[in-house]
Amino acid sequence: MIHSMTGYGKSVLQLPNKTISIEIKSLNSKSLDLNMRMPSMYRSKELDLRKLIASKLNRGKVDFSLFFESTGEETPANVNPTVVNKYIEQLEGLVTGNKMDLLQMAIKMPDAISTEREDIDESEWADIQNGVLNALENLRAYRMEEGNVLELDFTKRISHISNLLEQVLEIDPERITNVRERLHKGVSELKEKYDENRFEQELVYYIEKFDITEEKVRLQNHLEYFTKTLNSDNSNGKKLGFISQEIGREINTIGSKANFAPMQKLVVQMKDELEKIKEQLLNVL
Repeated sequence: MIHSMTGYGKSVLQLPNKTISIEIKSLNSKSLDLNMRMPSMYRSKELDLRKLIASKLNRGKVDFSLFFESTGEETPANVNPTVVNKYIEQLEGLVTGNKMDLLQMAIKMPDAISTEREDIDESEWADIQNGVLNALENLRAYRMEEGNVLELDFTKRISHISNLLEQVLEIDPERITNVRERLHKGVSELKEKYDENRFEQELVYYIEKFDITEEKVRLQNHLEYFTKTLNSDNSNGKKLGFISQEIGREINTIGSKANFAPMQKLVVQMKDELEKIKEQLLNVL
């Protein structure tokens, strides 16, 4: 079962004096690229949160956000009366207006309001950890659901490539006959005498160079291995990527040996399906 690297998870904690919202978003990336956003009061726990997230997510560009909203009567923000009054005195010398207007301007000035740093107690930290784990579980469920969609798409396209390969094999005898006739026609047009037996020997050697039996067997094996890996317990996008490269090599070799327009058209269709698979594999964990 494969998992997508695209996902979203959210968790909301209702504490006695605040509401904490935790959001985790992920997109595809070759490694774990973690970006953290949180209030300064929680920065002391950033390293611990990074370790927790990294232990659950192997790959992906991950954005972690933590917000809080105070719901209690107490607030860590306090007005600095001395600073505000000083601003009002200075504003009175610059502009005209009543005290209320000047107060509204002064309160927006730097250091007019100070925020006291709050320490995180063990109980709150435990709640935050549980909230992060819950958000990660929601993210994992989202990734699994997206992975199911990708798996269905991969299965359909691999099956299509397999069907196209069968069509290639069906017209292969016609291709060999066509090559043989073209060579005979080309030699006969030379209007020169030649050793018929020697010509047949050279013809057999030449046609053997266009034989695709080995490529057919390898391609079938790669397609089966891709499906087997797709249905395994672990999601391994990199491994599927390597297998898709091998599939591409065999398809390209068949195309280079085809020397027959109907077969080359089928090869182009196989390449098109494989490119779509490769594009989607970038999103697989």
